[in-house]
Amino acid sequence: MKQSKIYPWVVVALLWVVALLNYMDRQMLSTMQSAMQLDIVELQKGEAFGWLMGIFLWVYGLVSPFAGMAGDRFSRKWLVVSSLFVWSGVTFLMGYADSFGQLFALRAVMGVSEALYLPSALSLIADWHTGGSRSLAVGIHMTGLYVGQAVGGFGATVAAAFTWHTAFHWFGIIGIVYSLVLLFFLHDAPSSPVLQAEPKPAGNAAKQGGGVWRGLGSVVRSGAFWVILFFFAVSSLPGWATKNWLPSLFSSSLDLPMATAGPMATITIAASSFVGVVVGGLLSDRWVRSNVRGRIFTSAIGLIMMVPSLLLLGYSHSVAGIVAAGLLFGIGYGMFDANNMPILCQFISSKHRSTAYGLMNTVGVFAGAAVTTVLGAWADKGDLGFGFIVMGAVVVLAVAAQLGFLRPRTDNME
Repeated sequence: MKQSKIYPWVVVALLWVVALLNYMDRQMLSTMQSAMQLDIVELQKGEAFGWLMGIFLWVYGLVSPFAGMAGDRFSRKWLVVSSLFVWSGVTFLMGYADSFGQLFALRAVMGVSEALYLPSALSLIADWHTGGSRSLAVGIHMTGLYVGQAVGGFGATVAAAFTWHTAFHWFGIIGIVYSLVLLFFLHDAPSSPVLQAEPKPAGNAAKQGGGVWRGLGSVVRSGAFWVILFFFAVSSLPGWATKNWLPSLFSSSLDLPMATAGPMATITIAASSFVGVVVGGLLSDRWVRSNVRGRIFTSAIGLIMMVPSLLLLGYSHSVAGIVAAGLLFGIGYGMFDANNMPILCQFISSKHRSTAYGLMNTVGVFAGAAVTTVLGAWADKGDLGFGFIVMGAVVVLAVAAQLGFLRPRTDNME
């Protein structure tokens, strides 16, 4: 099958399901605070809940650089499979947790396992899609993340119908079973840096280790990479804020129970982001044929759309206003999200893309962890909406960095 012309799209389809499970398992906790706080009293405080969400991000960020380097040194297929298996097992075990400490430890382990996924998965897609389909392929994969975010929003619904323990158990079992399916159908690309690398003598371990650090050095010496790192980090603030706090914002602004607000918030973002990544992928792949900066322009358009949507999310208290803001944000974020790896491919060699994306994940997730914790404290004071307004102003800096400094010479740096 891997010799078929359609196999690059089979890879996208296989990883789409993994992306769904990735965000479903991490997102469902954000909608089940009210159900879980009956058994774990520490979750009655917004700040404690913020720390529980934040520990995942801090660990995820710390591990991401090493996960990225692993993706450039080892089989990307096996990193994806092992990552899915471990985080699904953690999700299953969370259903047995009966203390805040146990939940905290399990979320930390989930951060380690999920960090291995995205750098390897996006690099694997980039390996299989070397032509004019790269942004669309990445974009379609990213829709899996958004659908997973939406499905995770039903965690509160499942918890209300059964128990929160049941939700964790069944979602974990699904991921464990699917990891076994990937063993047979997912393959590394023939052009993968790992498969193309020449075998090294067994006694040459020091030089192999040196190769890892040389790859890291090659990435950090690129001035364009630091610009990409900056706008990625800045844009991660509202990205993570909507993932972790939008259900709470919908609930407080519209005076709705979380079982209703959770699915409404996550479905609104997921559906519109689905549209955004497809539109952004198609537009970027077409625009780059006539202008090598087409991917950058497409991403910038998406970021600009996010600014008024964040202001409206902070100010509005009507269903129409909140939902419209969520839809606009999702479309813009999707256009931005579909082009991060394709833009990276314009400046970073295929040998070092996983490492580069791992570093991007680190900085982006640290920004997300910080904003998640800060918004937890603001939520306790009733200022959650104001936090979204502030982030709208900050995104303007990301647009300025993109348009002012990124000038690629090729669409695929070898």
